[in-house]
Amino acid sequence: MGYFAWKPYVPVAKRREQAVRKLAKLQKKGQTISPVLARRTIAGSFWGKSWCDNLESYSDFANRLPRGRTYIRNGSVVDLQISKSEVTAKVAGSELYSVSITIAPVAQPKWKSLAKDCAGNIDSVVELLQGKLAKGVMDRVCRKGAGLFPAPEEIKLSCSCPDWADMCKHVAAALYGVGARLDEQPELLFALRGVDQNDLIATAATGMAVPRRAVAKGKILAADNVAALFGLDMAEAGTPPASTGAASAAVEPRRPRSTKATQGHKPATSGKSSGSRELAQSTRKASASTAGAVRPPTSGKKSISRSRV
Repeated sequence: MGYFAWKPYVPVAKRREQAVRKLAKLQKKGQTISPVLARRTIAGSFWGKSWCDNLESYSDFANRLPRGRTYIRNGSVVDLQISKSEVTAKVAGSELYSVSITIAPVAQPKWKSLAKDCAGNIDSVVELLQGKLAKGVMDRVCRKGAGLFPAPEEIKLSCSCPDWADMCKHVAAALYGVGARLDEQPELLFALRGVDQNDLIATAATGMAVPRRAVAKGKILAADNVAALFGLDMAEAGTPPASTGAASAAVEPRRPRSTKATQGHKPATSGKSSGSRELAQSTRKASASTAGAVRPPTSGKKSISRSRV
């Protein structure tokens, strides 16, 4: 069989079985294996879908991506590792092929511009990673050439298969595998591009905060309206509050309740001595009237009247 002759077709299930056996040997040597599970929908989150949409927006990748979608959906990406500026994968084909993808980090001027444009619009890292962003932030992050996703000139591709094209089906499957992995671990995108997602939140907290809405002038109550609303007597501005001693001295002591004999009598206010004398006289009169009204109890012996003989 010549070098350029086609190899016999191997069913997908058998290819995966062969790949699993080879990966098991690598695991025994201590290598970590992280497969991409087969599924019909490659990516469902904002970050995963945006990664795939970015790939499909470039004509340089258009002719090879469809075969890559087939491979990722049938579970041929049996291992995928994402680290800073690099993606490595094992893809099951006629053999187990090794894929290496190098992605340039985001340039610092571009990242600072992106963080500045997103400032004040992202509340927390949780919302950022969950993709709960305003439409303006989403459009800014996904902007072609100036966003977070790489352009073709920032990506270098390599595969151990005999295909002469840089974007072979195995590389395409690995690129789609990144989108599938971002559904589970969106923070890997920031690690891949060599930036820190916390920069977006820190800029929002220290830089351009969202301005608060001003209170309408007509909805502010004046001081007299507040007093009328709650039925209070508001002290004028600048009037010092009364001291505790003065307040207690101003309270008039409670008078004892008078009887009918003293009703209508008002004590004089000329001084303490006259008020005390009149109060004593009223008390004596009340005591006398009360004593007259109460009869002493009888001794219990009947009085015998003597009649003249």
